[in-house]
Amino acid sequence: MRVLLRLIPYMRPYRGQLLLAATSVILAGAFVMISPLLIRFAIDFGLDPQRDAAGKLTGLNGNQNLIIAGALAVVVFAVGRGLASFGQQYLGETVGQSVAYDIRNQIYDNLQRLSYAYHDKVQTGQIMSRATQDVENIRMFINMGFLRLSFILLMLVISVAGMFIINWQLALVSVVSLPILAWRSYKTSRALRPIWQEIQQNQAEMTQVAEEGLTGIRVVKAFSREPFESAKFAAVAKKQADLSYYSSRLQAGNQPMLQGLSAAQIAVTVGFGSWLISRGTLQPSDLITFTLWLNLLQLPVRSIGFIINIFARCISSAERVWELIDAQSAVREKPGAKPLAAAAGHVRFENVGFGYDNLSAVLSGVDIDAKPGQIIALLGPTGSGKSTVVNLIPRFYDVTQGRITIDGTDIRDVTIESLRRNIGIVQQDVFLFIGTIRDNIAYGRPEATQEDIERAAKAARIHEFIVSLPYGYDEWVGERGVTLSGGQKQRIAIARTLLLDPRILIFDDSTASVDSQTEFLIQQALQELMKGRTTFVIAQRLRTVMRADEIIVLQGGKVVQRGKHAELLEHDGLYRRIFDLELKDQEEALGHRTPVAAASGNGHGDGRRPPPSPGIPRRAPAPSQAGSAGGAS
Repeated sequence: MRVLLRLIPYMRPYRGQLLLAATSVILAGAFVMISPLLIRFAIDFGLDPQRDAAGKLTGLNGNQNLIIAGALAVVVFAVGRGLASFGQQYLGETVGQSVAYDIRNQIYDNLQRLSYAYHDKVQTGQIMSRATQDVENIRMFINMGFLRLSFILLMLVISVAGMFIINWQLALVSVVSLPILAWRSYKTSRALRPIWQEIQQNQAEMTQVAEEGLTGIRVVKAFSREPFESAKFAAVAKKQADLSYYSSRLQAGNQPMLQGLSAAQIAVTVGFGSWLISRGTLQPSDLITFTLWLNLLQLPVRSIGFIINIFARCISSAERVWELIDAQSAVREKPGAKPLAAAAGHVRFENVGFGYDNLSAVLSGVDIDAKPGQIIALLGPTGSGKSTVVNLIPRFYDVTQGRITIDGTDIRDVTIESLRRNIGIVQQDVFLFIGTIRDNIAYGRPEATQEDIERAAKAARIHEFIVSLPYGYDEWVGERGVTLSGGQKQRIAIARTLLLDPRILIFDDSTASVDSQTEFLIQQALQELMKGRTTFVIAQRLRTVMRADEIIVLQGGKVVQRGKHAELLEHDGLYRRIFDLELKDQEEALGHRTPVAAASGNGHGDGRRPPPSPGIPRRAPAPSQAGSAGGAS
């Protein structure tokens, strides 16, 4: 009941419709259960049986008008029952759909507010199952469960009360099965609830497997793993079928018992009623009324098992839905947080530490002072904490030690929306939404004009490609941008960020998936656009690190080196090793060599180049090409 009572606040805004639905339930129940009384009236007064002193039937003193009136009344009540049933169904479905709409919106709104830390742990398939199938079970409960059960209870109250008024002895015999039915229904509900919890959980897993297999279909086909994925899905589908079969078997065992009890109840009632008639203590019309009532209760009583099933599914589903709605974000906005005005872009990390849990620290003692207009390049091996550093600035995660300030204000003291409005981000995993190219570029500024969109696209060096498409900016982008190359997606993402005109820029490996020529064009545009903006960039391109005002070298979540490109090359440290392993080839492609690197070769200080690896011929430099490349750069 605690789980179900949480639905009351969702139904309260629709109390008017719910009240009308309840009225329809009352009218429908009354029309149904009063109809046998009309038939009793027609028999008793329309036919007017005549009996002698011993109670034996001697003749009929019929009244045709009363019989016709009774028949018309039955028809009128049948029409009224139809209208009331329509109102019950229509209004109940309206309230159910409205409540489901509100719950789904609340789920989605809460999911949007939750931080990265939450989404890192949950599975998309689980969320999708809860937001769709579980909410659908709640909707069915409101109409088919709650209102339908109210209708059945009303029918029981009217019929049982009428039975006791007519003849209490026959009423006692007629209702003897009701406690048995109630007990059996309770036992079935207890047995079904854990099964439906497992069914709902497995359904979410099945959705997750299907979603993962379809999202990664290109990888599946590339590695010829179709049989494996099919077998994996078949396993969870088989479990779903087995659980549903077990649930159906329980219900199948319950329904015949309910039907058998109902049929036995009618037989006992007719037998005992006939005995009472033979003794003269019961009229035949009374027994007909009892029999009609019991027959009318047959279908509702048999549907009790179905309603219990809906109750069990609703409780299981509601528990899973409330988990999504009750989920709290690890990043919360302080009460009274103030909006961040147009920032100048002075970003400081003051002894910042961070850990995803209490067991291990991802960052420790990080100090960065990025003044307005400066470019801060973050380098380091995989897992060194580069992405974590930039994810802390827009509060995708919150620091666990120290603080981060923008223009001297702790970012935890400003509203999250205003903070992120001042930060433009091009993430490592570029995501494009299904829609037009225009919609994707203007995602952060839906009110942007076509001129603004084209200006951002030109700056990102993607305009020429877009206008070459058949529909230009109205070209449809496939799911996750699959119709575009990696470099095209990168440039659209950059245009999307540049359209915001933020004071702080974050490029998380934003040019790692483009070729050198495309990267060079993007860098030309960014060189102008970065002026006056504080920029944090994670890149493996030499052009980026050479232009940086400060290079932060991270290892194991700590800053191990900092400085400019030429300064860091003078020391035999991690940056020098990264340069030798990853950046030196880019230097040769650019056609110029850093003086320190030229003097020391591979970093050993002996002026000699390292010997070629076995099987890999050494390439002689091409002065003419190098010179032209150097001129271009």
